[in-house]
Amino acid sequence: MSETLDLQKNYNKNIKPELAKELGGLNIFEVPKLEKIVLNAGVGKISAKRKGSGSGSQTDEEMLSDLVEGLASISGQKPQLVRAKKSIAGFKLREGMPAGLKVTLRGKKMYDFMARLINVALPRTRDFRGISKKSVDSGGNLTIGVKESSIFPEVESGNFNWGFEATFVTNTKEKEKALELFEKLGVPFEKEDQ
Repeated sequence: MSETLDLQKNYNKNIKPELAKELGGLNIFEVPKLEKIVLNAGVGKISAKRKGSGSGSQTDEEMLSDLVEGLASISGQKPQLVRAKKSIAGFKLREGMPAGLKVTLRGKKMYDFMARLINVALPRTRDFRGISKKSVDSGGNLTIGVKESSIFPEVESGNFNWGFEATFVTNTKEKEKALELFEKLGVPFEKEDQ
């Protein structure tokens, strides 16, 4: 766990002053920084399994509680259940049904999650070649889709595999500054062919 603590300290001691110099002598408060990480997991797969197979080994509540436990063990805090605000017939979604889970990480938990994702989970991904730079949007936010939660060692293997989406929100609104920040933090981007 000592590496996870070092990411926040490394940002404050080394990365922040370097970025201030490289980006044209910015004020220390103007330097790009991570504000929060939002994890989202949809629960549509649970209802699809229920409709597809009548004799499942787990009930919907058990599968949902497994998903909540898994996301809590990955993030370090309990996820919030998001319910549908209105009915959508095309998606077989009714008002009030569980639609997804979300977790917002800030501060120490945010840096701990980022360090575990970069140093432990992504290297365990099959055929991982890096994250596309197109994943950073024009607002300076990076969104990564994780197809299999099993790349995190703290997740117990269950009866079904689930994925989630992680969005890294920065305080900058420029893509170039955000890319520079993510590279300094150690996010493994794809190598450009030359």
